[in-house]
Amino acid sequence: MIDAKKSLPIRKFILLVFHVILILSFGCGPAPTPILIDLSTPTGIASPTQPPTAQVEATTSSASTVTEAPSAPGTVIKIFSHAPLSGDKATVGQDILHGVELAIQRLSAPFGELGYSLELVPYDDQNTTQVALVNAREIAADPQILCGVGHFDDNITIAASDIYHQAGLALIAPSTIATLLTDRNYLEVNRVIGHIDGQGAAAAQFAQAQGYKTVYIVSLRSETNVRNAEFFRTESARFGIKRVGSSITDLTAENIDKIVSQIMNVQPELIYISSSAGLAIPLLTKLRALGYTGTFLGTEKFQSRSAFTAADASLVEGGGLYFTATNAPATYYPGAAQFVQDFSAKYSASPHEFAARAYDAAGICLKAIEEATKVKGGTLPTRPEVARAIRRISNYQGITGTYNFNSQGDPNPAQYYVYQVKSLDPANWDQNPIVAAFEVNPP
Repeated sequence: MIDAKKSLPIRKFILLVFHVILILSFGCGPAPTPILIDLSTPTGIASPTQPPTAQVEATTSSASTVTEAPSAPGTVIKIFSHAPLSGDKATVGQDILHGVELAIQRLSAPFGELGYSLELVPYDDQNTTQVALVNAREIAADPQILCGVGHFDDNITIAASDIYHQAGLALIAPSTIATLLTDRNYLEVNRVIGHIDGQGAAAAQFAQAQGYKTVYIVSLRSETNVRNAEFFRTESARFGIKRVGSSITDLTAENIDKIVSQIMNVQPELIYISSSAGLAIPLLTKLRALGYTGTFLGTEKFQSRSAFTAADASLVEGGGLYFTATNAPATYYPGAAQFVQDFSAKYSASPHEFAARAYDAAGICLKAIEEATKVKGGTLPTRPEVARAIRRISNYQGITGTYNFNSQGDPNPAQYYVYQVKSLDPANWDQNPIVAAFEVNPP
């Protein structure tokens, strides 16, 4: 018999080796693997915690592994969804998954006619780059996966898209607004939302529509803020709006008074400010306190109910407070009315954030696969053929708009929205209305 005291170090050593093997194989956290969704029932949050082998076995034996299949079994086509289904962003990630799921349910009929079955394969990236990369490699290794929708976070989408690009696998991002995603000119990488820096051009269109004649521009020094300010400057000048001053600054306590003095001296009708809400509020508050009654116009970085919690009510007085945004709630789109109804009935909750855009992203995936299949006389297309088919799509009628893509994978044009902040009360923040929408070609 082995002495218990002597066996303890041996057991510790074995456990240590086991953990090292797990870390080397799957990263520092559990690597979620696909769970095939029963497309006839709603999905809940899928956040697998078992090792991949155990998950695959569970999936294979699960009674919920059901697909939208034709009467005679055919070749399986898989679509993936990759979003945070656990953690602090689980709500928005689950909405993305549900949007994709509804699209496959409602738009899958042509595949039954072609003799193919569809499977939705959801992955949980846990809103971390490390987990997303592990998952992306697994997705890329499955030859039946021809297209996918994801992620939520900009940086995670960009990192994972390198893997999809190398695998020739098409991705359509529902929420990523960072310019870098499509600036790399990957054939496989697309989005159904505008660049973050397209807001400057949209803001200029709004300024023209409102009849403003003079503007003072304030921007933080970061690249995105400066790009928005520059697009606003060039577009507003083209519309005949006179720039009476500008500041590219860090908006510190030391320089705010100087900027306030400059603005009060020229009295512009409009102040365009490309900055976070937190840094902008002290500047705007001082201007109101000194009697400035013009209009404030910011970017979607103003879309922060928490930042305005303690803000002075004077900010929404005078000419008002507005900001541009790259996304609108599903209820804003007339074409999404049935989607909102179906979503609410199926999941007992209203769609938020990017559910409707995920629906359109999945619909474009399906349309591209369908068209590429028809071109080949019913033969299943390759991944590169699907990627090229997405770029060839013309006037795809989605529930959030009509989609065409430029050579970089951006929607052309993209739609931007202008919100008016009527209430600073966090409880009423969602009631602040969209007052205008503008189409902007990709910067």
